[in-house]
Amino acid sequence: QVQLVESGGGLVQPGGSLRLSCAASGSIFSSNTMGWYRQAPGKQRELVADITSGGIKNYADSVKGRFTISRDNGKNTVYLQIHSLKPEDTAVYYCSLHQYGLIYWGQGTQVTVSS
Repeated sequence: QVQLVESGGGLVQPGGSLRLSCAASGSIFSSNTMGWYRQAPGKQRELVADITSGGIKNYADSVKGRFTISRDNGKNTVYLQIHSLKPEDTAVYYCSLHQYGLIYWGQGTQVTVSS
């Protein structure tokens, strides 16, 4: 199995920055996609960004230009650097790993953007 442990969430002011980290462990294949999803209360979980093991990135339009996803394959860790945070970014952010048709999820980390 795969375990994902997230860190870096918290309370930030509008316009602020945050860096989320997610370390994966377990049976991880070399070909995979890691990413971040978020879910606000009463809303469906949505993709924020993901990145393949080859470094191909994908972003939601709402975060493009503000969020940067990166990964360290040697550490099996994915990062999300967030700038210019908006109140509408408030959500639980979940780390994910996709491999061979299976999806694994972290426990989620709360990001709250408020003054």
